[in-house]
Amino acid sequence: MLFRAYYYYRPGIPFSCMAGAVIPTECGDVDWNEIWKRQQARHDAARIREDTSHNWDKKENADRYAAGSDGEFRKRIRMTLDGLSVSSTTRVLDIGAGPGTLAIPLAYKVKDVTAIEPGAGMVAALEERVKKEKITNISCIRKVWEDVDPGRDLSGPYDLVIASLSLTMNDIREAVQKIDAVSCGEVCLYWFADLPFWERMYTDLILPLHGIPYCPGPKADCLWNVLYQSGIYANVEMLPLDKEYRFSSSSEMTTFFRKRFDAKTPEQERILDAYLSPLMHTESEEVVISGESTFAKIWWKKECNSR
Repeated sequence: MLFRAYYYYRPGIPFSCMAGAVIPTECGDVDWNEIWKRQQARHDAARIREDTSHNWDKKENADRYAAGSDGEFRKRIRMTLDGLSVSSTTRVLDIGAGPGTLAIPLAYKVKDVTAIEPGAGMVAALEERVKKEKITNISCIRKVWEDVDPGRDLSGPYDLVIASLSLTMNDIREAVQKIDAVSCGEVCLYWFADLPFWERMYTDLILPLHGIPYCPGPKADCLWNVLYQSGIYANVEMLPLDKEYRFSSSSEMTTFFRKRFDAKTPEQERILDAYLSPLMHTESEEVVISGESTFAKIWWKKECNSR
């Protein structure tokens, strides 16, 4: 059974104040966009430069991610699609569309989909699948959302705007205000509510491996408060987020994570192996490491004007 938690807010009280979060000043005096910026900057600075696994210009990374649509991402994709109200007349804008994780299944249900995706590898993977499945109602704009000019690049407004786990913008207030401006219906943002499994691994390992602390990126509480301070009083739904890594052998797993965490010295390899060992289990002759976390669907509706 799918567990869904709903949060309701008392007018005038930001989300994190209700949740008992510790913040630097009294509720209402915090600029949550600045908090987002600082946290995102610290997160970017703490990344391992040698780790290219999230470089979406690389086709092999995009193909690996696309393969997850038929594997580990299947449950999340189904939950996401089941929670969207669409019809044959719906026009969709998908920000950070990746290899078409949501855009392609949506294309079979809606009038058209505009996909915003900056990664060359992701765009290539999307275009390959569009061609293979003979889809004709998806158009792709290869830009980061910050560089999209709605008047020049888009043909909005859109009945549904989605951004699924793609909110890495530095100025999130500017980003969501532009998202809201191109919508004439529902906006659905999906973002991490707690540390996802992969980020817990970074949090546990970066300090012992490299002697520097890992800084997680900003989470859904900060996003909701940015929306609140922008005059957008969004709904929040918490959903389960599973993550798993599957390998054909333990040696393949070791090679993957040593590259990801830049473990090169014997001592670094010992620390990494000791961390991974209790997390491993075997399923159908595959070596699996998995973990659970929570992500938030943050959504609101606008009244559509006749077009």
